[in-house]
Amino acid sequence: MKLVLFDLDNTLLAGDSDFAWAQFLIGKGVLDREVYESRNLQFYEQYKAGTLDIFEFLDFQLAPLARHERAQLDRWHQEFMDIAIRPIITDAARALVAQHRDANTVAAVVTATNSFVTGPIVREFGIPHLVATIPAQENGRFTGKPRGMPAFKAGKIERVEAWLESMGLYLGSFESTRFYSDSHNDIPLMARVGEPVAVDPDDTLREHARLHGWQVISLHG
Repeated sequence: MKLVLFDLDNTLLAGDSDFAWAQFLIGKGVLDREVYESRNLQFYEQYKAGTLDIFEFLDFQLAPLARHERAQLDRWHQEFMDIAIRPIITDAARALVAQHRDANTVAAVVTATNSFVTGPIVREFGIPHLVATIPAQENGRFTGKPRGMPAFKAGKIERVEAWLESMGLYLGSFESTRFYSDSHNDIPLMARVGEPVAVDPDDTLREHARLHGWQVISLHG
């Protein structure tokens, strides 16, 4: 049995779904452009620089979910998939996922982006499991806060281990373990698997991959 993990943003997607969701809501007039656009850009730059405070970001990113009924959010998300997500899914990314789709492989997306945004995207790829930051809910409405450890940096290790434990498994249960990612923020989890693969990596991850002999591929070239 094999374990294959995929990061989502800028890995399977040729873009960032977290950033795109906020921009989509701004474009719809749901969020005030003057207030939200500069902060969205600021957080995205902090993420790329490795300086992001994940809890500060989640306060920003999850708050809009708490202001609207779930049915309305789901309708917006269907439009978001058509406008912002399907156009940034490359044939190469779909082919990579298909390559790992067999009965002997347990596959999951592991992403810091919250599960409301990412769940439909992961289903679009046909990947059966999602390990993501969880937006808390009460009585069918989002609270605007995360539940449990965000799946970010070393938090991805904790969340992956908890997910595997829920199935009676651990990383050592598999004959091979692989993780595809573009970001230096994912180096902690990449270092825990047997076959880390850098996908169109940022400069920091590219250099780390070179020094450690990790495979580097492109899905977006």
